Amino acid sequence: MKLIHILPIAALSTAFVIPDEQVMSQVAIESDRAPDSFLEKIPSKDEAIKQFHNSFTKLIDTSKNAFDDAIEYATETTEEVSDKAYETAYHVSSWLDSATDRVQELGEEVVLSSEDDEEHHGGKGRKGRKGHHGHCKKPNLTVYELISKSKYTTKLAALIDEYEDVVELLNGTASNYTVFAPTDKAFEKIPEHAPKPSKEELKKILLYHVSEDFYPAGKVLVTHTVPTLLSVDTLGIGPQRLATEIGLKGLTVNFYSRIVAIDIFGTNGVIHGVDSLLIPPPKIASIIQFLPGEFSTLELGLTKTGLLPAIADTSNHIGGTIFAPSNFAFQKLGPKINGFLFSKYGQKYLKALLEYHVVANQTLYSDAYYKSESVDNSMEKDGIPKGFFHIDLKTLLDDKSLSVDVARYGRYITIKINAFSTVTIEDGIASDGVIHVVSNVLVPPKAVDRGVQHWDGGEMTVEELKERLEPLMGNEKPQEL
Repeated sequence: MKLIHILPIAALSTAFVIPDEQVMSQVAIESDRAPDSFLEKIPSKDEAIKQFHNSFTKLIDTSKNAFDDAIEYATETTEEVSDKAYETAYHVSSWLDSATDRVQELGEEVVLSSEDDEEHHGGKGRKGRKGHHGHCKKPNLTVYELISKSKYTTKLAALIDEYEDVVELLNGTASNYTVFAPTDKAFEKIPEHAPKPSKEELKKILLYHVSEDFYPAGKVLVTHTVPTLLSVDTLGIGPQRLATEIGLKGLTVNFYSRIVAIDIFGTNGVIHGVDSLLIPPPKIASIIQFLPGEFSTLELGLTKTGLLPAIADTSNHIGGTIFAPSNFAFQKLGPKINGFLFSKYGQKYLKALLEYHVVANQTLYSDAYYKSESVDNSMEKDGIPKGFFHIDLKTLLDDKSLSVDVARYGRYITIKINAFSTVTIEDGIASDGVIHVVSNVLVPPKAVDRGVQHWDGGEMTVEELKERLEPLMGNEKPQEL
């Protein structure tokens, strides 16, 4: 029996599709990564909104089952798009690939704002939307009932039906849920030789597709990570999260699963259709090993110093954040420093340097922050507040801290370390924390009169590197986090 009747999608109520080009039309602005010929094809904001509403109106006016029609429309508009052959359901490489086709976004200026969506759905209430907007109709089915009645959700419905508590949950009114529901076609990507998960593992996969918070389309567009119902001991009391991304592929979840239909409202939440299963991610150490093209130098250093098995051992830490230098970041140090660090004599310096990139028991996503014992309640419910946020994160290096500045406006987020090194790719979701790729190797500051001096990326000698690290290397620490 193949990897089963896992997760298809939903029906009825207000539904519409955003094909790739329309997603980009609504949220793309000029990008250094995008060629001019592409940018010239992007309609103006007014044109994009007009196209959007025309597509929406056509679907609602002509459909008895709007969501089913939305899926069919999505299939027709993407026939020429070739999907990857997924040998594994979780693709860590897509996290890095997403950075190559990323475009800048309009921030808060999206076609559907989260405030609009919540107003249409009655805010946090359970009795439906306040009033009407266009062709919106008051939903009369729960998210479970929507799933069970759609011809595209037969496998999802079958899976949910195996768990009475999940059926009760998705039929209940404890929260306004968000379900990222894979279509039946998503299951065709599962290799025939894939091992069958246990019933417990299948339930974890199912819960990983559901958030107990309300994330209509407008809110998804300005959100980087979404909390799910999947709880894991390796993150403390914070739930496992999904990552969202907007690029040339359109709007994706966990960087590889495209959202093909949005805003199917039920009486107790909202459903978005996705074209691939969402599989809970592996450990941080495994992700680094899976991506030698980006992290082979980092992996070699972590292995030589004994830090990789320590990071992999989740009994040593509850959650964590790795600021991971790419192979190119190491190259920027120059051949002399690299030759020294990876020599027998330089190994203890290499260990100290890498410890400065590892934060244990604190998981800092781009828009959420978990401590080992709690989610920080000093922040707003959805995570890091909008605007500017600063935090000092203690590393493994003699409790030396990294100064982290997060600037957030809508979906647009920048993260800087020590006011110099930029996070180039954020939110590599892991089962035991998160990885952020940094543009430079992080070098500890050196003490100067009345303060410290951070490295600004300029040329550095082996002697200067040793000068910065030696005061922090006092006693050799065991291989623990």
